[in-house]
Amino acid sequence: MDKVSFSLEGQVALVTGASRGIGHDLVLALAAAGAHVVAAARHPQDVADLLAQVAAGGGSASAVALDVTDQASIDAAVAAVEAEHGRIDVLVNNAGLGFNHDALEVTEADWDQIMDVNLKGLFFVTQAVARGMVARGYGRVVHMGSQAGLVGIREHAVYSASKGGVDLLTKVLALEWAPHGVTVNTVAPTYAYTPGTAERLDDPAVAADVLARIPAGRFATTADIAAAVIYLASPSAGMVTGTVLPVDGGWTAQ
Repeated sequence: MDKVSFSLEGQVALVTGASRGIGHDLVLALAAAGAHVVAAARHPQDVADLLAQVAAGGGSASAVALDVTDQASIDAAVAAVEAEHGRIDVLVNNAGLGFNHDALEVTEADWDQIMDVNLKGLFFVTQAVARGMVARGYGRVVHMGSQAGLVGIREHAVYSASKGGVDLLTKVLALEWAPHGVTVNTVAPTYAYTPGTAERLDDPAVAADVLARIPAGRFATTADIAAAVIYLASPSAGMVTGTVLPVDGGWTAQ
């Protein structure tokens, strides 16, 4: 039997949208699993405290400037990471936007803003990183999706469309790159309490409504989400590709 390992020791991981929320905690978790983590943010100074936190825990991390809506920024960031570290073994596409919109009130600007980050930006970051992965014959790509890409959620028309697009993109890229040793998967969480969701989940009525839809009876934690990401990023997940893994306490099973 082959050895089962979830260690990322010696791996180089790039995490987009690393300055806050889930991305911030994914950097900590991937570093704890042994990876050198490159925390990508539009403004690298926004992750300075995060890098110090990683170092204090005995991990290894660095920062890179990356705006996922700017192709030149994407190309420059990927080139800089590869020049410094030689390769990118793991890409976690965490950068994302989400707003509540009544479908009748959505503007073209609303649509473009969310799609430019959640789908277009995700694709072109993945393309830039995957060129090296395919050439080397190894890579792990993990997209941060959402249960909103699997089931309808009111006032999330644009967000759900973007995340549904990510789910299908995951399958296509997995098919194209599987022969080259590159896996592509998506983690689809339910609501997790983060700075980005606090405004809504701090409302007792909203929190009660959300919890009533989660059979597990609690919000997801960033640790729950990180565990799924680390598994899919690990050497032991080599036969798992093209999947959407809900971390939703059973929401989408209903």
